[in-house]
Amino acid sequence: MASHLGQGARIGVFDSGLGGLSVLRAIRQHLPLAWLGYVADSAYAPYGEQDEDYIAARCDVISRFLLAQGVDTIVVACNTATAAAVHILRAQYPQLPIIGVEPGVKPAVALSVNKRVGVVATPGTLASDKFRQLITTHGQDALILPQACPGLAKEIEQGQLDTPRLRELVAEFTQPLKQAEVDTVVLGCTHYPFVAPLFRQALGPGVTLVDTSDAVARHTAASRQSPADSGTPNQALTRLWTSGSPEHLSTVARNWLQLDVQANPLL
Repeated sequence: MASHLGQGARIGVFDSGLGGLSVLRAIRQHLPLAWLGYVADSAYAPYGEQDEDYIAARCDVISRFLLAQGVDTIVVACNTATAAAVHILRAQYPQLPIIGVEPGVKPAVALSVNKRVGVVATPGTLASDKFRQLITTHGQDALILPQACPGLAKEIEQGQLDTPRLRELVAEFTQPLKQAEVDTVVLGCTHYPFVAPLFRQALGPGVTLVDTSDAVARHTAASRQSPADSGTPNQALTRLWTSGSPEHLSTVARNWLQLDVQANPLL
């Protein structure tokens, strides 16, 4: 008999835009009966090219909105927002489970055979103190090659996952990693898993990609302190909001996640 993992849980997930949908998808797989609310702050994206005060202010607005929806857990499904603001949110709401994401440097180092690891991420993530601490803690046994990808998340936001411009950007950003002969690459932005096939093509078959969305979902599920579930994901328990175009978010959620939910404006 299946248990009811997530039943009664109300989990808020947000990102600067559409990338956090990769985390939403993973959480739904682990917590199929939870109520999930997702906010895409697309009018203010990409966070990765903004300063930390700006990002923290947006995270505060969105967290207050999600709390007004009755959430009991918040998942910051954005590497840049986690680096800039998750410590502020945790201090502000000490009783609320607040789960962030970070580039999967630790698992990447463990997976790498030649101990040459690339990290593709936004400029904001790579410039953060949190990322530097991550390298200090988990990157000592390998050569870590950070690669900023300005403009890539914004291009993915358009909703098409295989365009000449996307291929051009991915080729540009992977070239230094190929020259450095990395054998493992961390997808350090929640947008990037959606174009993982382009990264695989550009890097070649000998390179392993690390996506941390499933690890974040497992952490979220563990925070519920409930047993495992084999239930069927319930789309009716998902709500979407955006500061950008609701029609665009609805279309992308349907195309990328097969999620047929009408998005609402974030007011």
